[in-house]
Amino acid sequence: MESGDSPPDKPEPSEPPERKPPRGLATAGVPSPARRYSLYVGLAFVAVAIYAAINLFTSDTADEGSAVSLDDGTAMPPFAVPDVRSSLEGDANVFQDDCESSRNPCPEAEQRTPACEIEEEGAIRVCDYFDRPLVVSFWFTRGGDCLPSQDVVDDLAERYGDRVNFLSVNVRDEREAVREVVDERGWELPVGYDADGAVSGLYRVGGCPTVTFAYPGGILADTAIGEDNVTEEALGERIDELIAESRKRAETDR
Repeated sequence: MESGDSPPDKPEPSEPPERKPPRGLATAGVPSPARRYSLYVGLAFVAVAIYAAINLFTSDTADEGSAVSLDDGTAMPPFAVPDVRSSLEGDANVFQDDCESSRNPCPEAEQRTPACEIEEEGAIRVCDYFDRPLVVSFWFTRGGDCLPSQDVVDDLAERYGDRVNFLSVNVRDEREAVREVVDERGWELPVGYDADGAVSGLYRVGGCPTVTFAYPGGILADTAIGEDNVTEEALGERIDELIAESRKRAETDR
């Protein structure tokens, strides 16, 4: 190197290559498409599970294809159950017609007896109570104490028995235990036994007590659910309304 010569220019240092974050963290704090997809699928699964649980709780477990409307003003679905005081055994009959299929005429192998046409001794047929206003009380002992409410229903059955028909239906308790309850409480009203829950499924009974009101002819009026709506005062007022409205309907039909 000669004196006075300046040292050769050093090459400009090049900028280090841009460092990219590892895959999956490129958008820190923002879910990746895969994570968003998993989240949506999870939420959808939860929604479906909730929907299924609700339908399981309120589904019609009676006869396949026998779903009925329970709107006010529609006909009560017929049913027949063993009287808990009788020796008749078996599940409820909730058949609405005389054939398992829609074929007409009905094949002999698919013929059956509708609920309101059975002749078994010891059976309670709801259709036999359609000549007056009707109060049907559904109850069970699992998960709550509905017996005081049923005491109220029995007391009101004694008070209104000359003007209103009353029917009590136990759902799925042990039959012998139901008999003991009826005897111990001294209930006088008819008590049917829904052994397999078919009637409660037909009427979508989801809580205890549930009391259904109907006009003469078995026309649904409304339903009261819960102990607060089945007190002596509340139920008495509702029965008075049922009687008054039934009279108006009878006068209109004349």
